[in-house]
Amino acid sequence: MEKVRFGVVGTNFITDWVIAGARQDPRFELTAVCSRTGERAEEFAAKHGIPYKFTSLEEMASSPHVDAVYIASPNYKHAEQSILCMSHGKHVLCEKPLASNAREARQMIAASEQYNVTLMEAMKMTLNPNFLALMRRVERVGRVRRYFASYCQYSSRYDRLKAGELPNAFNPACSNGALMDIGVYTIYPMVVLFGKPQGVRASGTLLSSGTDGQGSVLFQYDGMEAGVVYSKIADSHLPSEIQGEEGTILLNHISRLSQMSYIPRMQHAVGGKGDQPEAEDWTQPMDKDRYYYEVAEFINLVLAGRRESAVNTHRCSLLTMELMDEVRRQLGVVYPADKL
Repeated sequence: MEKVRFGVVGTNFITDWVIAGARQDPRFELTAVCSRTGERAEEFAAKHGIPYKFTSLEEMASSPHVDAVYIASPNYKHAEQSILCMSHGKHVLCEKPLASNAREARQMIAASEQYNVTLMEAMKMTLNPNFLALMRRVERVGRVRRYFASYCQYSSRYDRLKAGELPNAFNPACSNGALMDIGVYTIYPMVVLFGKPQGVRASGTLLSSGTDGQGSVLFQYDGMEAGVVYSKIADSHLPSEIQGEEGTILLNHISRLSQMSYIPRMQHAVGGKGDQPEAEDWTQPMDKDRYYYEVAEFINLVLAGRRESAVNTHRCSLLTMELMDEVRRQLGVVYPADKL
């Protein structure tokens, strides 16, 4: 069986989760890790059984033992590190959001073309079986009139910010904040399903650090509105919906999407009364870890010699970054990376 040998950049819990899911694909082989300190690289390598350890990304990108690199470093490093790896002929699976801004995303996409390597944003939700089924079935609702997505999750790091610290999660120097961390989960699926909106109206709450703590955005399409809400300073338990003239699709959680149902429109009888039709369970079996699907898609692309996914396309990643740039402009969130 042909394998793809991976190096990883970033040794946090997200990398642990991705490795666990990736190892359910027998084509995945973890051969290298790069960390800022040799001690941390050794510790992470011992934890996951990784043979090659690096403190220099240039050296790992030059290694003959690495075919592809998974990048899970802070957002502001995504573009620089991805382009370095691609310049050495390595394929790149980069964590969301793809970059700090659309300018950097364009540079990354150009590097993928220049060096003829695969580049994919690690947006796991759009590659799981439920979302793929949603893409095939969304027409059941008839003409779509509204997309609504909610992802609000109180962050323990917010407590640290209120205590006077500056955690990376709320540090503009790291190109971070609520929009970049979890708001992207509400916007990316919208772009995959419906493309580019005609208008954007955003409002939100700025924190003392200069990043956003929460926000709500209304995207205007032809005959359709798309509304998203996101927060790292409050919780919400709202599901997400796609509302159409013939029915509604209910999504249990926009970032995980483990349950999905379709509710046909009520057929009103004479006199205005009618019976509410029963919901159809559209949930798909997911017999793999939730991170398995994005890595399997990426490996498929690498082995097929394709530069981009048919779902997590370069266009979708770039358009999502452009929309998030506009949201940040309206909110007044500026990163050092925007000034380069």
